[in-house]
Amino acid sequence: MTKIGFLSFGHWRDVPGSRVRSGREALVQAIDLAVAAEEAGVDGAYFRVHHFAPQQAAPFPLLSAIAARTSRIEIGTGVIDMRYENPLYMAEEAAATDLISGGRLQLGVSRGSPETALAGYQQFGYVPEAHDQNGGDMARSHTDVFRRAIAGEPMAHANPQMTGSAGSLAVSPLSDTLGDRIWWGAGTRATAEWTAEQGMNLMSSTLLTEDTGVPFDELQAEQIQRFRSTWAEMGWEREPRVSVSRSIIPITDDESRHYFGVRAQVEGQDQVGHLDGGLARFGRSYIGEPEQLVAELAADAAVRAADTVLVTVPNQLGVNFCVRMLTSIVRDIAPALETRL
Repeated sequence: MTKIGFLSFGHWRDVPGSRVRSGREALVQAIDLAVAAEEAGVDGAYFRVHHFAPQQAAPFPLLSAIAARTSRIEIGTGVIDMRYENPLYMAEEAAATDLISGGRLQLGVSRGSPETALAGYQQFGYVPEAHDQNGGDMARSHTDVFRRAIAGEPMAHANPQMTGSAGSLAVSPLSDTLGDRIWWGAGTRATAEWTAEQGMNLMSSTLLTEDTGVPFDELQAEQIQRFRSTWAEMGWEREPRVSVSRSIIPITDDESRHYFGVRAQVEGQDQVGHLDGGLARFGRSYIGEPEQLVAELAADAAVRAADTVLVTVPNQLGVNFCVRMLTSIVRDIAPALETRL
């Protein structure tokens, strides 16, 4: 493990106890959190993208604003549901954001997870073929076009009356190295192998949409191993990156103990449930004193195998709470953990 980032789901809700009560507050606080996280030594600021829900839905304006306020921290998504995306418009938005950031964009994409809307992507104008019931093939097709567009492939015929030639045109602007910083959110071992075949980095979450009966971290470590083996077989020249997401809550004061102390007893083990019509295994939460968390995380096979850990933050508790949590992870946990991995 070499990098620590945070992953925010960007929730807001006007209810008692919430410190994020509107869409504006969610966006402004996300920017403030990224700025403070960079100052605290965090390596990445990542945001989940959901549609038809009180969460972050339009990542590029947010990431561009963060890019303009920071200088070092990576900015990214975890993940964009490609069933909803116009790949050429997204290519323009992503390149512009990457250029503003100076090449710090780390873009996580995938088919996405179950959403609040039934086939909401159809309301965005994207209807999959009849055989593609959940839009998975459509998401991969959109991703293919997007990746070819950011690589500078011609995407339209030139208008001779405007250009003086009958050639082809690429989208603009382009960011030369952005293609090396696209990640696929894989929920199974087979999808991880497909990700390696495509030459994308691997982003693995706190759940896998399969279950073999082994602990979550071991199943995820096998997923990572299969990804890296396939990558080597493909002969790609660059070294791939692999991230895993974890819920890590250091108990360092009365407030963190109040909100999460009892939850440690319930969420400190894997859970198995049904998702998308099949079994899924959900990873445990890590809640406790920093010294305890160092020992537990050092025993996590997937944390040992990944180069980046994305820590999910309870953003509805506000910027100050999340900054204290991340500061403890960077200061009290990460250095001790690094010596044991």
